Amino acid sequence: MPVDQYSDPFEEQLSAALREAGGAFDSPAALVAAGRARGDRMRLRRRTAIAGGAASLALVGVGGALLAPWGGRPEPLPSTVAASGSDGAEPVYSSDDMVRTLRQLLPEGTFSRTEARGTGEDLPPLAVGVFDDGEGEGSVSVGLARIPADAGEVNPSTAVMPCPDGEQTGLDSCRTELLSDGSAITVYQGYEYADHRENRKAWGADLVTPAGHHVSVVEWNAAAEKGKPVSRPEPPLTKDQLKKLAEAPQWRRIADAIPDEERKPASPSGSAGRPREMAGWLVLRKLALLLPKDLDRVAHGSQETGYGYFVVDDGKGASLVQVNVQPNMSDVAGELFGSGAETLADGTRVATEQGPGEKGGAGVVMWTVDTLREDGLRVVVSAFNSAEQDKAATRAEPALTVEQLRAVALSPRWRATED
Repeated sequence: MPVDQYSDPFEEQLSAALREAGGAFDSPAALVAAGRARGDRMRLRRRTAIAGGAASLALVGVGGALLAPWGGRPEPLPSTVAASGSDGAEPVYSSDDMVRTLRQLLPEGTFSRTEARGTGEDLPPLAVGVFDDGEGEGSVSVGLARIPADAGEVNPSTAVMPCPDGEQTGLDSCRTELLSDGSAITVYQGYEYADHRENRKAWGADLVTPAGHHVSVVEWNAAAEKGKPVSRPEPPLTKDQLKKLAEAPQWRRIADAIPDEERKPASPSGSAGRPREMAGWLVLRKLALLLPKDLDRVAHGSQETGYGYFVVDDGKGASLVQVNVQPNMSDVAGELFGSGAETLADGTRVATEQGPGEKGGAGVVMWTVDTLREDGLRVVVSAFNSAEQDKAATRAEPALTVEQLRAVALSPRWRATED
């Protein structure tokens, strides 16, 4: 089932589920990036400013029978999988397979109002729905991706979502551990909003295997991430249940079926000679490497593609720093860069702006450096004097200077398909 970011029900339920720091998801802020609609909208936007709460830390993944981790009977794997035997065809899992698998792996209860993507679609697989164990409805989502390995294997301990440093993490708990098979998993309990309004909780598990499977599970104590009232004191799955759900081998089998082109971050040339959008986890990792080393990083998150952010603190208060990375933007250069823009020797255009924030937070200012390479790659870096754009300022100025933002935006790292 194709998913349209701007009109599909996914946006209501998943805006936080798919931002990740190790795959192609990312958890809170804005969600499911569905290529064409997103591209049309993003191209004409001068700046993009999106931030989320603690859930954005998640973030953003057969035949035979497997044992469900809840101790239930072995369940046959989805029957709609394409044969992968003598004809050598790759297995394909449908959106129904994703929903069926998630339903089988959940504890006793009802699972309804589902939406999903399979392995044969433009973006990586995911399933989301409303789970009720008899104590109230909660939204549960699972997203899968494959992380490309540099030399045969991925290092899970560096690819998995890390627990944030510092005491003010916005989380009630967060723990990362290595499993016996070499995988790494982070299980966290936090909130959709940093100020804990509505007591809307977002809990999740993020798992990466040495083979590059990435499984991101996120749940809320409401029938949707936003737009629905809190319906229970806590999300339905415990920390142990979140861990077991993320570890289930079914997800790894499905992730293995993701087409090769979907496993890679943006490449120099796509199937039609056009660069693809960079995976959110890769955007976040590059931003992490480019931030000044003396900043305490208290929160982070990313979208499925093209966007990542950190909340940093230099001892003077929290400051949101975000980056948008967009390929194929040459055709709208005239709309984005006016006569006051600078053109560097290599043809890169640079525009700088310092002004009030766009989301209405009291006293919030936004400093932005917008760049466009000759090959059409646009990198926009913004910093704020607050941890959230719609909240009051937490400091006099952003933690990064305009020169530091410029250095981040113009870094050659953004051209590379790896770190």
